[in-house]
Amino acid sequence: MEKRQEIQELTLEDVMGDRFGRYSKYIIQERALPDIRDGLKPVQRRILYSMNKDGNTFDKGFRKSAKSVGNIMGNYHPHGDSSIYEAMVRLSQDWKLREVLIEMHGNNGSMDGDPPAAMRYTEARLSELSGEILKDIEKETVDFVWNFDDTEKEPTVLPAKFPNLLVNGSTGISAGYATEIPTHNLAEIIDGTIYLIDHPNASLDKLMEYIPGPDFPTGGILQGKDEIKKAYETGRGKVILRSCTRIEPLKGGKQQIVISEIPYEVNKATLVKKMDEVRLNKKIDGIAEVRDESDRTGLQIVVELKKDANAEGILNYLFKNTELQINYNFNMVAIDNQTPQQVGLKRILDSYIVHRKQVITNRSQFELNKARKRQHIVAGLIKALSILDKVIATIRNSKDKKDAKMNLVKAYAFTEEQAEAIVTLQLYRLTNTDITQLEKEAKELEGQITALTTILSDEKELLSVIKKELREVKKQYGNNRLTQIEAEIQEIKIETEVLVAQEDVVVTVTHEGYIKRSSLRSYSASKPEEVGMKDGDFLLYTGEVNTLDHILLITNKANVIYRPIHELPDLKWKEIGEHISQTILNLSIDESIIAVHTYKEIAFNKTFVFITKEGMIKQTKMSDFEPWRTYKSRPTNCMKLKSDTDEIVNVYLTNDQEQLDVFLVSHRGFGLRYPLEEVPVVGAKAAGVKAMNLKEQDFVVNGLLVFNEGDTPIVILTQRGSIKRMLAQEITQLGRAKRGLMVLRELKKNPHRVSFMSESSDMELLVTTQSGKQLVIHSKDHPVSDRTSNGSFITDEKQDGEILEVHEMHPAVISQASSQFKEQ
Repeated sequence: MEKRQEIQELTLEDVMGDRFGRYSKYIIQERALPDIRDGLKPVQRRILYSMNKDGNTFDKGFRKSAKSVGNIMGNYHPHGDSSIYEAMVRLSQDWKLREVLIEMHGNNGSMDGDPPAAMRYTEARLSELSGEILKDIEKETVDFVWNFDDTEKEPTVLPAKFPNLLVNGSTGISAGYATEIPTHNLAEIIDGTIYLIDHPNASLDKLMEYIPGPDFPTGGILQGKDEIKKAYETGRGKVILRSCTRIEPLKGGKQQIVISEIPYEVNKATLVKKMDEVRLNKKIDGIAEVRDESDRTGLQIVVELKKDANAEGILNYLFKNTELQINYNFNMVAIDNQTPQQVGLKRILDSYIVHRKQVITNRSQFELNKARKRQHIVAGLIKALSILDKVIATIRNSKDKKDAKMNLVKAYAFTEEQAEAIVTLQLYRLTNTDITQLEKEAKELEGQITALTTILSDEKELLSVIKKELREVKKQYGNNRLTQIEAEIQEIKIETEVLVAQEDVVVTVTHEGYIKRSSLRSYSASKPEEVGMKDGDFLLYTGEVNTLDHILLITNKANVIYRPIHELPDLKWKEIGEHISQTILNLSIDESIIAVHTYKEIAFNKTFVFITKEGMIKQTKMSDFEPWRTYKSRPTNCMKLKSDTDEIVNVYLTNDQEQLDVFLVSHRGFGLRYPLEEVPVVGAKAAGVKAMNLKEQDFVVNGLLVFNEGDTPIVILTQRGSIKRMLAQEITQLGRAKRGLMVLRELKKNPHRVSFMSESSDMELLVTTQSGKQLVIHSKDHPVSDRTSNGSFITDEKQDGEILEVHEMHPAVISQASSQFKEQ
């Protein structure tokens, strides 16, 4: 098949790339981003220009919006009528623009995000301030280009008598660029511009004395002076914008939070709904009702609180979790020299000043040409009046207008333009008085030409004109700042008391890692032994605590898990609980909880004592375990274990270093006692120091803290099924890292080895043998014997085999646990 000449073969990549590139350029330059000079996007410029051209200005009556939209669409903006009308409505919304550019009659939307009425119902006209943006457009001040169908000309930029980009800000998204320029105070911006005209090298700090920061039409409080400076420097930055609030007392000891100003561009209806959801979902306790009391006199949202609610705390919670406070992100991008640029404050003002210089230059040139033209005509008329009779005679003797003009030029040396003015002169103008008027006009024109020539030749004069006009705008339209600026960003701290309903609960932790809290009601309605647990699991901790308290769980692999009590799963007493691995990542398979500590607040005088199987010991301050950021999913480390086989065998929390001794018993029957003060206090990640000098194949079975004076009975079980009680103080106090003294008599044949050692308290021990036999013993039933005794047998070694494991049976009764908790 023959290849046709007019068909081009292109790859899809080239076509897509080229077309998307063109489209991007179009929407960047012609749609979404404002011009740095007049601060308008093309659609806004076309709206203002078209309405001005149609005479739809502030000094005349309102006109149907649909008529204006039709004219804009037909002449300048070949897009949907909705996009034009939406842009027009935004220009009339005094909660979006700091100074509205269009006045509208009828429903033009609301802060609640309500849509405006259709354009056939509303009426509009330009505001008086818009007149200042368009002023002198007819004096060839700006460049014009042909419109989309080459039937009309439209301006590429407006003269803009004030820096509208900063006053009204801008927001838009295009391809690869977005812009977010906040609104500012007109008077402040003008002061800053005038200062910059006088001091072109002014520092940003100096400019910020005049322009301290944005000024939003919705008011509010802006925090972060340093952040504003950064944004003004680079064009990017993040500040905090919060609502204006006050706390008022009500009858009956109640209070209410009253909100009178909300952050810029926050939808009020959505904000009220979100705050009410906080109340409905019981995220916090204490909100009775949320009401929107706004009316035509102004905005007012009321959050009524319950009796004795923490008003400050609730307000802080609302600041943090609703749009009562927002992050405002500066992203100042504008079209400068046909290109999108991220610009700072100074660059915007500099570009505006350059633009204004051009406008005044063009206007002065236009007015100068006009004045010179008129001056020439006036000179001709004065000359004609001085030889009036000759002129009349010459005209009467001419054939027609053309001939008359030619004769005047020939006879009296008038120019073509002067002759035209003379022949078209009306007869009544020939009265005697008119010469004085012409002379007066000639004198005025002379002065005007001199002034305009000075402006065009002397930059200083040009700048003073710009300043004078800026001052006029400020005087007529300036108003006070609405947004307060605070130098520091206030950090929001939310007390747990606000978030949590206070309640006494019973917490249970099992050896296998199941944890739960139950209400006292659920606990009272069941028998203590009915606590939910898996077969073979046993209780490690039971205690009555408050939902405002905290819990630390320590595992044998040196991990510490933190939970506020109120975050524990709230389950019935008979339910099993939630396994800790459901929320905590990276725990080992053989990891189990060995210690549980509840507390109201971190005690800075308390230390944790950690003792490991392979003979290491350390103390670490309790304050090292303050809640960490990722506590919900990650444990923190409390000790560096030297090997994979090492594990923590016991943990204590104490503030009684001076009176306590460390008491350790090893598997091979060595006992060692020394003062706790010999154990250094180190950081959470440290490995600690040597606790005991162990022989080959020996390990620490358990370590206790005992009083250095007095009697502390301890219980030892051996692998052969023997039980023995003795006093810890019977072992002489030695030093740390010694081998210690024997707590069992060493037998040559089949010696006893320690399987279990603990303080001999009221707790029952569950003993399991190799044959699976289980028996419960009470250590207090056995007499205290001396150090060299091997105790008495509780199982038949030949029949039952060796002891496999021993567990301390924590009773599910909470009276004991809670009394122990209160001592802490």
